[in-house]
Amino acid sequence: MLTDIEIAQQAQMLPIGEIAAQLGIGDEDLEPYGRYKAKLSEALYKKTANNPDGKLILVTAINPTPAGEGKTTVSVGLGQAMAKIGKKAVLALREPSLGPVFGIKGGAAGGGYSQVVPMEDINLHFTGDIHAMTAANNLLCALLDNHLQQGNELRIDTRRILFKRCLDMNDRALRNILVGLGGKINGVPREDGFQITVASEVMAILCLASDLDDLKKRLGNILVAYNLDGKPVYARDLHAEGAMTALLKDALKPNLVQTLEHTPVLIHGGPFANIAHGCNSVRATKLALKLGDYVITEAGFGSDLGAEKFFDIKCRYAGLKPSCVVLVATVRALKYNGGVEKADLTTPDVDALKRGIINLRTHIENMFKYHLPVVVAINRFHTDSDEELQFIADYCKKLGVETSMCEIFAKGGEGGTDLATKVVETIDMTEESQFAPLYDLDKPISKKVETIAKEIYRADGVKFLPAAAKALAEIEELGAGNLPVCIAKTQYSLSDDPKALGKPEGFTITVRDVRLSAGAGFVVVLTGDIMTMPGLPKKPAAWNIDCDNDGNIKGLF
Repeated sequence: MLTDIEIAQQAQMLPIGEIAAQLGIGDEDLEPYGRYKAKLSEALYKKTANNPDGKLILVTAINPTPAGEGKTTVSVGLGQAMAKIGKKAVLALREPSLGPVFGIKGGAAGGGYSQVVPMEDINLHFTGDIHAMTAANNLLCALLDNHLQQGNELRIDTRRILFKRCLDMNDRALRNILVGLGGKINGVPREDGFQITVASEVMAILCLASDLDDLKKRLGNILVAYNLDGKPVYARDLHAEGAMTALLKDALKPNLVQTLEHTPVLIHGGPFANIAHGCNSVRATKLALKLGDYVITEAGFGSDLGAEKFFDIKCRYAGLKPSCVVLVATVRALKYNGGVEKADLTTPDVDALKRGIINLRTHIENMFKYHLPVVVAINRFHTDSDEELQFIADYCKKLGVETSMCEIFAKGGEGGTDLATKVVETIDMTEESQFAPLYDLDKPISKKVETIAKEIYRADGVKFLPAAAKALAEIEELGAGNLPVCIAKTQYSLSDDPKALGKPEGFTITVRDVRLSAGAGFVVVLTGDIMTMPGLPKKPAAWNIDCDNDGNIKGLF
C-alpha cells in the first residue's frame, strides 16, 4: 500500500496556469512560484468584484481522537467529488504549520487519493507566507527592545510587556526565556518568550485583514505593553506597522494549487484552532466565492473550537453566510468516545458505538444553534461493519440529518460523489442561509465566554481565576469589551479536560488568563493548561523524515 507522500509524488500535476484557466484567471493575474503553485494578484479582486457569490460549505468534525477523523481529506475529496458531479467548486484551506509536521500530527494536505499537491512544498516552506509572518512578528519585538535600549521614551514597563517572539516550530524550551543578557551593549534584561507562529496575533491579523490598508491598521493596533502609568502601548507607538506591512505584502496574496484530480485550491493562512481562530484567510475565502459556484472550506479540530470561531469571529467580521455544514466522523473515533482502547478500535462493537455517538449528536446540535443544515460524512474504513454504519445512519436520520459513507481516501472524488450530491441537495432545499452568530457583541466578555461554555461545551458555568479576572477588567477599561472571544481550549474534549470524552457533564470551564488581540479584533481566553508554544512528543515525526541525494523527500506522512 502506497503512503500519502508516495501517492502525491506519483501524481501528474498540471501546470498552474491550466488550473487557473478553469477559474477564468489569466497569466497576468498569476505570480508563479515554480510550475505548480502561484500567488494571485491584487487586481483579481477588482476584476471579480461583480461576480455573484457561490455557496459556502464548512467542513468540521467531532472531537479529534488518536484514531484520526480525516477532516482535510474529506474536504479535498468533497472538492474532487463536486467536479465529478459537474459542479464548479473551489477549495479554500489553511497552510500547514511546520510544528505539527515535525511533531505528532504530520502533514496537513489531505490523505490517500484526496490530497492537495505539491504535497511536500505545501507541508514545508510553501510560498514563504508563514516565514514572512514570523519575520514581521519578530521585527516588532526587535523594535520594542531597541526602544528600551535607546532610552525608553514611552516609559514602557518591562514587567508588563505582552507581545512575544514567535517561531513556526514546536520548541518548549523557548516558552519562557531571558533576553538582553551579557552587558549594557546587548540590551535591557527582561523576561520574554516565544509562541508558535500560527498562534500569533500577526497570523490572526493576516487571516482577517481585507486589504493592505486594513492589514497595516490592524498591525498598528497590536497591544505591545503597558507603560509605567498603566497606559497601553501599541505597535503604532513604536512606528512598526509600516515595515511589518512591507514584510507581509506578498504573504497577503492567496496561493493557488491543485488536488490530485486537478481541481483548484486556494491555500492561505494557518491559525491553530485550539489556541487561535482556526480558519484560512478571509481574502482567500471571499475570492473563492467569486470564482466558484461552491466553496469548500474547513475549520480546525472539532466544531466546538474551529467551527465556533469560524462562525463567531470570521463570518461575523467578513459578512459571510455559510449554506451548509459537513460534519466529519469515523466509526473508530465514535467507539473511542465510547470507551474502547485504541488497539481495539478495528473490532466491531456496536455497544461502544452507541455509547460514543453522543459526541456526534452534541456537535450536530451545536451546528443547529447557528441555524445551518448539517450533512454527516462518515470517513469509512475497511474495518467498519455494516451494522455499525447502519446504526450511525439510522441515528442521524432520527435527528433529521443526512449521512454519507465516504471512501474518498481510497477512491478520491469518486468515493465522495454521494456526499457531494447530498450537500448540493441540502443547499438547494434551503432557499437562503439563515446563519446567525451565537452571541451578541454588546454582551460583556465574561457573558460571551459563558454563552460558549454553556451552549457549545455544555459546561455548568465558567470560573475566572484572579489573574484572568484582573486582565479582563483591564481589557474592558481599554474599551475592548465589545469584541468577540477566541477561546483557547483542548481539542480532545468538549470540556477543558482532554481526558473527558463523549459528552462530559457536571464540569466548569476554568479561565486562567485573558489577553487582548486588539489588532486581530478579538479577546483570547486561555483555559485549562493550553500552551501557545507546543512541544515535541517522545518520538517526533521528524525522526521519519529524510531527503536523498536527488532531493526526494521521504517519510513526510
